[in-house]
Amino acid sequence: MPSYEKSAPLGQGADARPAYDRSPEVERAVEAALASMTLREKCALLQGATSFGTRGYELADGRRVPTVEFSDGPHGLRHQAVGDHLGLNESAPATCFPTAVTLADTWDEALAEEEGRALGEEAASQGVGVLLGPGLCIKRSPLCGRSFEYLSEDPLLSGKLAAAYVRGVQSCGVSACPKHFAANSQETRRLASDSIVDARTLREIYLRGFEICVRESAPRCLMTSYNLVDGVYAGQSPVLLDSVLRGEWGFEGAVVSDWGATEDHVEAVRAGCDFEMPDPGLASARALERAVREGRLSRETLDRRVREALELVYSVTPAVAAAPAAFDAEAHHQLARRIAAEGAVLLKNEPRQAARPEAAAPILPLAPHTRVALVGEYARKPRYQGLGSSHVNAVRVDDLVSLMGSSPDLDLVGYATGFRRGGGADEALVAEAVELARRADVVVVCLGLEEGREGEGRDRTDLLLSAGQIACLEAVAAANPNVVALLSSGGVVETGWASCCRALVYQGLGGQASAAAALDVLTGRCNPSGKLAESWPRRIEDTPTFGNYPSTRRTAEYREGLYVGYRYYETARVRVAYPFGFGLSYTTFELSDLCVSPALDSVRLRVHNAGARAGAEVVQLYVSRPDRQVFGPEEELAGFRKVFLQPGETAEASIPIDGRAFQHFNVKTDAWEVEGGSFELRVGTSCEDVRLRASVRVPGTGAPDPYVGLGLASYQYGLVKHVPDASFAALLGGRLPSARIPLDHNLCMRDLNHGRSPVFWAVWAVLTALERENRRSPNPSTDLDYVYNMPLRNISQMSAGRVSPFMVEGLVWEIRGLWGLGFALFAAGFPVNAVLNLAWERELAAPGACPRPCAAAAAHVAPLGRTSFSPAAAGA
Repeated sequence: MPSYEKSAPLGQGADARPAYDRSPEVERAVEAALASMTLREKCALLQGATSFGTRGYELADGRRVPTVEFSDGPHGLRHQAVGDHLGLNESAPATCFPTAVTLADTWDEALAEEEGRALGEEAASQGVGVLLGPGLCIKRSPLCGRSFEYLSEDPLLSGKLAAAYVRGVQSCGVSACPKHFAANSQETRRLASDSIVDARTLREIYLRGFEICVRESAPRCLMTSYNLVDGVYAGQSPVLLDSVLRGEWGFEGAVVSDWGATEDHVEAVRAGCDFEMPDPGLASARALERAVREGRLSRETLDRRVREALELVYSVTPAVAAAPAAFDAEAHHQLARRIAAEGAVLLKNEPRQAARPEAAAPILPLAPHTRVALVGEYARKPRYQGLGSSHVNAVRVDDLVSLMGSSPDLDLVGYATGFRRGGGADEALVAEAVELARRADVVVVCLGLEEGREGEGRDRTDLLLSAGQIACLEAVAAANPNVVALLSSGGVVETGWASCCRALVYQGLGGQASAAAALDVLTGRCNPSGKLAESWPRRIEDTPTFGNYPSTRRTAEYREGLYVGYRYYETARVRVAYPFGFGLSYTTFELSDLCVSPALDSVRLRVHNAGARAGAEVVQLYVSRPDRQVFGPEEELAGFRKVFLQPGETAEASIPIDGRAFQHFNVKTDAWEVEGGSFELRVGTSCEDVRLRASVRVPGTGAPDPYVGLGLASYQYGLVKHVPDASFAALLGGRLPSARIPLDHNLCMRDLNHGRSPVFWAVWAVLTALERENRRSPNPSTDLDYVYNMPLRNISQMSAGRVSPFMVEGLVWEIRGLWGLGFALFAAGFPVNAVLNLAWERELAAPGACPRPCAAAAAHVAPLGRTSFSPAAAGA
C-alpha cells in the first residue's frame, strides 16, 4: 500500500516528466548576454517590439540577442508577413488541422503528439519560434464562444492531451505555449472580468490541466490570461506565477502575457511574467527602469526575468534558423484527415427503414454504391474552423460534394442547398431538397453552427441550430426516413431534432480535411472511435451555470464549484443527451478481468473486439468515494487508454491511475490530502457506461474536513444551480466581492455609460448599437467584439507606442467629470511620449535585428532537446 504524502506528484504510473533541457551553449550565451546588457536594454527586452516579435540587440561586445516570433496557432499557423494583432493582414498559407474540440474527441495522446510535431515543423518553416497553443481552458459552460479552441471539461483529459501536443511541438526545436493561465472561462468582458472561484475548485479543476501539462511536457513558454482571479490579474499574480507555477510545479520556462492583458507591467514582472505583448511602446519599459532605479523592483528580480526571456530566445533560435522554408503539405493534409476521422463521434446509428426491420443492419457504414442525396450548404462550404485569432489561411479545403461526386464507393444522386446559413426556413430550398431526397437510398444532411454564433470575443446565447436547418431536416426526413446527419460545430448543440435522423455523426470543427474524413467515416474506411470530451445536456437550462453564465458584471462567480460537466450531471442525477466519454462504433467491445496493482498506481484488464470490423475503444477509468465526508463529485476520470483491435482480437490494456485520483485539495491545510477509506474504481466506455468495478482501501493523511459547520448542503449533494449567497461566501472563506465598476484605466468600453462624460456616453451609445448589430450579422467582426469588451488601458497597449498610460489617465479624468482637462492631458501627452520613445529607440537601436533569426545568431547556441540538429531533422 503506497504512502500518500502531501507533496505526492502527479502522474503516478505514467511516464517520467521530461527534463527542461538546457544545453551548455544556451546557458553560456544567456549569461554572456545578461552580463553585457544595460539596464535599459534589459527593461526593453521584456516586451514586444512588434505585434508578434521580441526585441533584438547588437550588444556592446559584438554578441547578438536574436528576435523571436510568436504566432497564433492552436490548430494551425496564423503567421503574417506584417503582423497585426487584429488580423487585418493576410497570414501565410498553413495546414488547418482539426480544432481542439475534435482533437480532444480522439482521446489519443499519440495522435496529439503527431499533430504537435507537424505544427512545430510548420512553425519553424515560417520563422516562428513560439506557437501559441494548446488551449487548456476548462469548458465550464457549453455557451463559451471559444470552446472549439479548448480541449475538455475534464482537466485530466485536457492535461494529458496538451502534454502530448507540447512534446510534439517542442520535438522540432521550437516552443509551445499552453494558454490561458488561469480560470479563463468566458469571452464576455474577458479583458477585465474577475473570476471568483474557491481555492479547492481552482486547484482541482482550473489549474490541474496546466499542472499535468507542465509536469509531463516541460513547455518552454506559457501564456497568462486576461482575467483577474479572485481580485488579482492572472498575469501579475505572485500566487499563480511564482508560488504555484514556478515553485510547486517546477516550471522553468518563460511566461508571456496574452495580447493586451498586462494591467501593471512592474507588478507582472515582479510576479513572474517575462514578456508583455504585443508592442505596447516603451512607456512600460520606462516604468520598469524607474521602478528598479527607485528600489521598488530589485535588480535580482529583473535579471531573473531577463534570464528566463533569453533562455527562450536562445533555445528556439537554432531550429528556426536551420528549418527548411517549406513543409510537406500533402502529408500534413493526410494527417489532418486522419485526426478528423478519428475525432468524429458516432452519436446515433439505427437500422435503415426496411421491409423487415428486425433484419436490418445499422445505416452506417453505407453499403457500396448506395445512392446518396447530399443536402445542406455545409456540404459545399464546410464549417471547419472558428473565428478569431486562431483563424488559419488553409492550404486547401475539401468539400463533400466534390469528394462524393468522384467517390468510387458511393453514387451521388445530387446536391441541394436545403437552407441558408443562419436563416429561417426557405420553402423553395426545402422543396428542392425534398424532391432530391425522394430519389435516393440515403440522405446525408450536413448541419452546422453558423460562424457568427461562436467565436473569440463573444459567448453564445443558446445551444440551438437555426430554424431553417431544422425545418429542412424535418421535411427531408418525412420524404425519406433514411437520413444521416453530419454535424459541424465548435461546441454543444441541443439535439431534440435527432429523432429525424437514423444516424448522427459529430465532427466538431474538423479542419481543412474534414469533408474527406466524413467520407471515410460514412463509407467505413474509418471505424469511428471518437468519444465526447464534454457532456451534451438536453437543454441549456440543465447546465449547472444556467442563469449565471456568461456574467455581464465585473465579477464572474463560479458558484457551481467543483461540479463542472459530468461531475455535476452524475452527482445531481441530471439526465443528459450524450454523456462525457460517449461514442459508438461499427463494432462491439467487451471488457473483462479487471485487476488493480498492489501499489494502486494502475489497473489492467482485457479488451475484446467481439465484432466483425477492426476498431478502437477508449477504455476509461473513474474513481468514486461512496462514503466520503469531504464533499466531492460522484466520480472523476482517473485514467484512460485507447486500444485498437482487429476483429476477434483480445488484448490486455494497462491504465495508469492519476496521482491525484484519491486526493483532494484541502483549504485548511493548503495541501493535497487523502480522506482514507474505501474507494471504488469504475472502468467503462463513458462516465455512465460502467462495465467493471473494484473496491480498494486507501490510507488517509489525517487532515480535518475543512467544511465542517459551514452549511454547504448544496455542495454536499451537487445541487449547485441556485447556491445561496451565504453558502458561496462560506465556500470562498469570506465575504462576496463587490461587483461595482470603478472609474479607472480598467473601465471597459462597454461600461462607459457609468462615467460622467457626455462625450463618452455618446461613444458608449454608438459602440453598443454597433455591437448589437454585429451580433445579428452572419459575418460578425471579432475586432468590434474586442473593442467593446476592452478596458481603457488597451488604448495604450494596442497602439504600438503611440499612446502612453499617462495619456489614458487623461481619458480617465475626463470620464470622471473633469471635462476638457482630461482631453487636454491626453493631447499634451502625444509630443512628450513621442520624444521619449525616440530617445529610447535611438539608444536601443539594434541594426542587426531581423524578424527571422540568421545563421550568425544561431551559431552562438545549440538547440535544446537535441544532441544534434539538421534541417532534415526539423522537417521529419
